[in-house]
Amino acid sequence: MHDEATRVPLKGRSSRLPFVIYVLALGTFLMLTTEFVVAGILPDIAADLRVSVARAGTLITVFAIGMIVGAPLMAMLTLRMPRRVTLMLALGVFAVGHVIVAVGSDFGVLLAARFLTALATGAFWAVAAVVATRVAGPGMASRAVGVVNAGGMLATVLGVPLGALLGQFVGWRGTFWALAILAVVAIPMIARHVPRGGAEHGSVSIRSELVALNSGRLWLALATCAATTGGVLAAYSYITPLLTERTGIPANLVPLVLAGFGVGSLVGSLLGGRIGDSRPHTATIVAPLATALILTALALVAGASIPTTILLVLLGLFGLGANPVLISLAVRYASHAPTLGSSLSVAAFNLGTAIASWIGGIALGTGLGTTGPVLVGAVIAALTLIPATALALIQRSRAAETSPESVNALS
Repeated sequence: MHDEATRVPLKGRSSRLPFVIYVLALGTFLMLTTEFVVAGILPDIAADLRVSVARAGTLITVFAIGMIVGAPLMAMLTLRMPRRVTLMLALGVFAVGHVIVAVGSDFGVLLAARFLTALATGAFWAVAAVVATRVAGPGMASRAVGVVNAGGMLATVLGVPLGALLGQFVGWRGTFWALAILAVVAIPMIARHVPRGGAEHGSVSIRSELVALNSGRLWLALATCAATTGGVLAAYSYITPLLTERTGIPANLVPLVLAGFGVGSLVGSLLGGRIGDSRPHTATIVAPLATALILTALALVAGASIPTTILLVLLGLFGLGANPVLISLAVRYASHAPTLGSSLSVAAFNLGTAIASWIGGIALGTGLGTTGPVLVGAVIAALTLIPATALALIQRSRAAETSPESVNALS
């Protein structure tokens, strides 16, 4: 029995990507929007639920924890499940989780709903890239995955600012209702356009996938994933209080500032991917170094609106620019288990988010105030240089052993 998702004509194939790729991009748009949108409506959630901003920030932390568990776990549990079914179920659970948050008033219930939503998000992320590569075929696999990932990056440009803006007009719960409705709309689109079948066959086992965990370079790449995102999210998770209380930016202008960060992250992702094709380890070292400097500068000039806004755009540009490169390295070093490598990189990104947002929340309650999370982010970004540099040195050594001419490529 053939996998329908892999049937790609060899001749006469159109250069246009199948419509399902854009459906998957819509899914990743929703997934990343829900992960980051809480940062833009955090004060409103805290006020409505009568909890501190730091405690409300645990809604970000618990989602990240759910992604840590969900991405690799779902990648393993759904190995033999039709991917079309997995994607539909993930969107269904995603919608239910958002409805629970939209109508809930107990903070513990909201935390549980966010965790459930994160599990569904992990399942979707773990499967979407694989479906995209197989539907598009080998000749356009990278382009297809790029479009799917662009849906996630677009969330920081449009999804998060629009979610924050919607929250100002109809309340923060309206943002979660909107995400739930969009997820429901996406389900029949997945049902119609994702090919039937698409499960892994009997030759694939969890045991054979886990062999990839023996790669030391994979673990260094994952450590870099966690730290590089942690540095950015420690600051970004609590950026709204800093902008309104310290910088003095009106609440109605905060979505515009967040959009600037999103534009920076979208451009950074595209540039980082291009640079990463030829010099991946240069990208993974320069990005956290620049991030640490930007966050340090942000803490120093947080009282001035224009410099703060410019620095936030640069934070998006450099802070998330290396992420596509890191995902590619994780997939490469996972060898024969690319789905596991991809899902583990998602888990690592969210592990960094969970730890960093938790520490950032603690710093927010200290004498450092709203600049505390920014300084925490600067420290974490600087620590990213340790695994990133170690990975580059190991790769340089391996390249020297195989081909002296390839040392400079650091590939």
